[in-house]
Amino acid sequence: MKSKTNKDFIADAEYGLDSRYNSKKERESEAASLMEARLMRMKNLSKEHIIRAKLMQLKLKMEAYIEQPMYDDQNHFADFLKIYVDTIYSTRNHFAQDINITPIRLSQVINNHRDPKDEFIMKLMIHSEKVFEKICSFK
Repeated sequence: MKSKTNKDFIADAEYGLDSRYNSKKERESEAASLMEARLMRMKNLSKEHIIRAKLMQLKLKMEAYIEQPMYDDQNHFADFLKIYVDTIYSTRNHFAQDINITPIRLSQVINNHRDPKDEFIMKLMIHSEKVFEKICSFK
């Protein structure tokens, strides 16, 4: 059996597979099969599973941002809010109705034209607490 060098192991990492393949063709074939299987599994996910995954991803992004030692000046609140609303609702107007604000106010906050008022933040906190209660613990 041919011994593999460290360089071979590093090159194989891009395929997401282990280093036991002897040829590039064999490795690429396995990578294609793996990707096909992953795509088939993703196609069979329910809408609820997709929403849960997106909300979990949002949670992890927010936690990573909070844990950064230095904050940048960019307003990430609007970006996080946009992802949150677009994940749960088909239209932003439905979200605005649910938290009892005007769609215009929501649009202004999402597009960084206006800072959210304390009342908006409180409504968002209550709404998100109910949503994330079903997904994971998140304060």
